[in-house]
Amino acid sequence: MDIDDPKDVVRRGYDALSRHYEQSYATETKYRPWLGALQQRIPAAATVLDLGCGSGVPVARTLASAGHRVTGVDISGEQIRRARQLVPEAEFRRADATAVEFPAATFDAVVSLYALIHIPLAEQPPLLARIATWLRPGGWFLGTTGHSAWTGTDEDWLGGGVAMWWSHADAATYRDWLIGAGLTVEGEEFVPEGDGGHALFWARRPSAGE
Repeated sequence: MDIDDPKDVVRRGYDALSRHYEQSYATETKYRPWLGALQQRIPAAATVLDLGCGSGVPVARTLASAGHRVTGVDISGEQIRRARQLVPEAEFRRADATAVEFPAATFDAVVSLYALIHIPLAEQPPLLARIATWLRPGGWFLGTTGHSAWTGTDEDWLGGGVAMWWSHADAATYRDWLIGAGLTVEGEEFVPEGDGGHALFWARRPSAGE
């Protein structure tokens, strides 16, 4: 498949299969321990960015219902439309993650689960560098990345009749990119999925004097 605009493939895929995606992955169960651990690390009523928020479930909904101030960003208009319905207490905007802008030191945490892997590889390190600036000193980045390097498409994603596109480096490269962005990698684990899996990273923007 010749891909002229991979981001458009991603956008159209999630527009078409928003509900089907949620039904295919047990995100509520899968994300619960990660979000629980995050809430132990951030202040009460923290400001959190959910980058690649999808329909807002479960990340934005879980954090907003716990009293955190959540902003969600996603490239899919259908996902954002549903997120505004499902999580009315959060703020959502439809935007390309690599183009959205926030002032420096806006967020106590940035969460990006299964989103970086849909962004062209060359655009990922600059995005991680920008994420680092959006974090307050001591703020946390929680994100999933590729575990092994791969770029490719699935012509019949989730059996839904639409294409999807991914591109990711390996976990060691992501660790280097996070460190290069000025973050301290505090944790890394392998998250199995099918015959492969992803890496889950915890990284922190150092506080003054660290």
